[in-house]
Amino acid sequence: MKNTIYILTITIGLLSCNNHPKQVEESPIAKTEIINSKVDNSKYYTKKDTILIITEIGDTLKFAKAEFNNIVDKHTEFFKEYPVNPDQAYFNDNDKEEFGSEVGQDNYYVLYAYFLKQKNGVKEFAPQRQKLIDIYSNINSLFEHFEYGGTYFGHQSSRILGYAEYSIYLLPKTTNEVSKTYDITKQKELYIKSLRQLIEDESKIDFNTLGQEKIERTKKLIQIVDELGNLIIDNFYLRRAQEFQYRHYEYY
Repeated sequence: MKNTIYILTITIGLLSCNNHPKQVEESPIAKTEIINSKVDNSKYYTKKDTILIITEIGDTLKFAKAEFNNIVDKHTEFFKEYPVNPDQAYFNDNDKEEFGSEVGQDNYYVLYAYFLKQKNGVKEFAPQRQKLIDIYSNINSLFEHFEYGGTYFGHQSSRILGYAEYSIYLLPKTTNEVSKTYDITKQKELYIKSLRQLIEDESKIDFNTLGQEKIERTKKLIQIVDELGNLIIDNFYLRRAQEFQYRHYEYY
């Protein structure tokens, strides 16, 4: 009986040794492919000791050369051939330690806009870029008034730069890319009317201001919507306005 157990033990031991997966040493070719697969974004480096990023809303970000070039190395998502929207880029980024705070996230969106702007064309789409920033800023301002302020809206004012730049990326660059050529007058009227109705409905439950103060407040809100209506000149801007509002401003 002891001999039988001894034989079984040896057999199991041999089988377990034979069942270990073989460790395949990585070939020099495989190592070379991994090294070569690293994207070289050095062309985006700055040679200046300090770089200033001046935004369309009047803010300025300042980076030392080493800091800026390190960001270029670490954040390859800024240079993808097919960029994703800034929210997706930020939340998918596994190396955003320096952008972890709310202000850091603001700076991330400004950098996202800065680099994507180089791809889109800085001067080529300057008017369209400013129009989108103004549209998004008016929507942000409208809801900021509804909620009587809040840090969210302040952060959004910076992040709007990223949203606007991604919209420039989506902008049809030629008439051949435009498939919806119908008149949007009625659709635009309905959208603007829905915002006016929202002002009226919000006013009914707003007891923070009364009398003449409420009248002035309502005039200001209507003025924001009027400006928004003047900015929406075609189907593209209408769709971007609706998408931006419904994605970022949902209150109950």
